[in-house]
Amino acid sequence: MSQTAVPASPPAPAPLDRTARTVIAVVVLGMITTVLDATIVSVATDRLATEFAVSLTTVQWVMTGYLLAFTATIPLAGWAMDRYGARRVWLVAVGLFTAGSLLCGAAWSAPSLIGFRVLQGAGAGLVSPVGIAMVARAVGPQRMGRAMAVVGIPMMLGPILGPVIGGVLVDSVDWRWIFLVNIPAGLACLAWSVRALADDRGAGRERLDVLGLALLSPGLVALAYGVTAVASASGSSTAVVGGIGGGAVLLVAFVAHALRTDRPLVELRHFAHRGFATATAVQFLTVGVLTGAGFLLPLYHLIARGESELTTGLLLVPQGVGAALAMALTGRLVDRGRGRAVVLAGVGLLAVGFLGYTAVGRAPGQVWLGIALFAIGLGAGCIFAPTSAAAYAALDRAAIARATTTMSIAQRTGGVVATAVFATALQHHLSGAGGANPGDAFGATFWWPLAVAVLALVPAVLLPAPRPHHAPEGADR
Repeated sequence: MSQTAVPASPPAPAPLDRTARTVIAVVVLGMITTVLDATIVSVATDRLATEFAVSLTTVQWVMTGYLLAFTATIPLAGWAMDRYGARRVWLVAVGLFTAGSLLCGAAWSAPSLIGFRVLQGAGAGLVSPVGIAMVARAVGPQRMGRAMAVVGIPMMLGPILGPVIGGVLVDSVDWRWIFLVNIPAGLACLAWSVRALADDRGAGRERLDVLGLALLSPGLVALAYGVTAVASASGSSTAVVGGIGGGAVLLVAFVAHALRTDRPLVELRHFAHRGFATATAVQFLTVGVLTGAGFLLPLYHLIARGESELTTGLLLVPQGVGAALAMALTGRLVDRGRGRAVVLAGVGLLAVGFLGYTAVGRAPGQVWLGIALFAIGLGAGCIFAPTSAAAYAALDRAAIARATTTMSIAQRTGGVVATAVFATALQHHLSGAGGANPGDAFGATFWWPLAVAVLALVPAVLLPAPRPHHAPEGADR
């Protein structure tokens, strides 16, 4: 009697063990405050200008200083982990951020607040790449989907909840609490990290690529400063041209240097792996479009619809709900080899959501906008976990630290550039011939994030097909 062979279904990925769950929880606790803090200040700029009797141009440096310091320290993450161990670097990063938060809450002038924000940003720039690298090492490639779905929660919800929490604190308590609120979480994270994280001592002899650091960090900072000047009404042409041009020259010089050096600060040869290259490209475009949209969406409700800061934050909640729901549902799909399909669905949902916002010139109802925001959130929640899993699957464990640094730089650069492009487009439409209706100006501007979302379909389609778990590390398909 013959039997027809039935193809065996792929084995279910092993559950996350206690050690992996602990690392994930510690990292999420550490990341949530740093991500919130990047946007929580946005609703307090007028209050800070009044408090310190300075112009809005000066207060803008409270946000810009944080951004530049954040950007400057990211390239050090991979080298520092290899030399000193991820646990030590994590403790230093969270400690710097917490100390900076305390000092910001005690600031007595605008210059002191700006200086303390730089300290805070220096710590925050290390938290995300170090935390993600620790999670990737703890869970391994087979369980990366579920792990990154959880770690992605603060990255997706932080920009949405930041203005809401900031509005409540500024209106109900005092502006200082937008910084002091970080201290309990920071201290709890430090205490838990000391007790729960294993001491993974680094090699101790890892040489710092000094030339690479001298090219990359200033290049990223100059680029961020230049594109931020583009988005600022007070930005001069000298700042724009000098920042973008100088930054581009330094970054090109770094690429040439990195490709000739055995152990560069950031390992660009990882892009030879199809999985890493396409996943990083998807993150560059989608994190960019989501960061830029995080600038546009609140402004639309504040300017075109005349909502208050707190109401605006609450109206953006559907995006957070969609992101949380998607991340809760897609982690296991990624671990079962459905990552590329999940990414394609996510990018498509982003495009549909932004297409809905191109109609804001016709003043659609809040239900329409809520559905569009929910679609954007669903799309965002479908992207981070599978692209991270695809990127790390192409590399061996020893490469994780520097690969995480590379991806963090791509995300940050995409966010800065997209925000500048969207802000410039909005200014152009608002100041157009005859003065555009604010709704029409925003409707025209939302075609830009829609276009970037559609462009992200190209690397998403090129993501490699899932490999069997027994495939050798580093093989591409």
